Amino acid sequence: MKGETMSTMNRRQFLGLAGSCASFAALASLAACGNSSSSSSSSSSSSSSSSSSFTGPFVLGFDQEFPPYGYIGDDGNATGFDIDLAQAVCDMEGWEFKPTPINWDSKDAMLNAGQITCIWNGFTIEGREDDYAFTDPYMENRQVVVVRADSGIESLADLAGKNVATQTDSAAYYLLVDGGDQADLGKTFAKLDTIGEYNTAFMMLQQGTYDALAVDYPVAVYNIGDDTSYKILDEALNSEHFAVGFKKDDAGAALAKTVEADLRKLDSEGKVEEVCEKYADQGVSYTAWCLPKA
Repeated sequence: MKGETMSTMNRRQFLGLAGSCASFAALASLAACGNSSSSSSSSSSSSSSSSSSFTGPFVLGFDQEFPPYGYIGDDGNATGFDIDLAQAVCDMEGWEFKPTPINWDSKDAMLNAGQITCIWNGFTIEGREDDYAFTDPYMENRQVVVVRADSGIESLADLAGKNVATQTDSAAYYLLVDGGDQADLGKTFAKLDTIGEYNTAFMMLQQGTYDALAVDYPVAVYNIGDDTSYKILDEALNSEHFAVGFKKDDAGAALAKTVEADLRKLDSEGKVEEVCEKYADQGVSYTAWCLPKA
């Protein structure tokens, strides 16, 4: 998600996932992803056995223009896959739930100042492991490239000399700049710009201001809908994982364990699959869930 605006850049196909998610060395507690019934002893217990003394309110910071994970619905209320999961956790714990739209650039300052309890909004963990107290990853995601169907662009290599945009401070941005896994690809672009939100980005793609957008797969599916004037390239930029991020201190770590245990329990009860089904037409699939059940 966010950072500067146009010019120097600073978020996220999980294709048809039906296999297991990638393991990560940086998170020793995660043995492997997949809908396994096994779980780590530190987080397989129910929330009532957690060491967190948190009593609420649970203030969830989210980008209100990042569907299907978090956005403002037609009724003016916060909605989305992550919003629904968080509501279910709060219902389980008896916490007051306050989903709060934030400026993505201000997320760290707000978290550290205690203005929000967590960042839960399709929040990529890779590259941020040392900056937050995270739950184990719960969802696999992929960064993909969207182009106009008539653009003639068929592969990542075809992006050489093209104007590309992504969201500010997004996972896709960090993939494509120096130090990122796709930095060499990014260097072939005519330019790489950042845009605050994806509604504007897709409009500018349609108008020809940009040749391609680097985005999360579900975001691409949501924004494209039935519009055949766009297409998603078959080659993905990467595979990554989402987790819930809390302030990096003892209280944040304890709360992360509580929320993780609750998510595992919700999955065991069938709630997670139910929420995935609700947003299936927006690119969310239960096959991408990778937090073991309680």
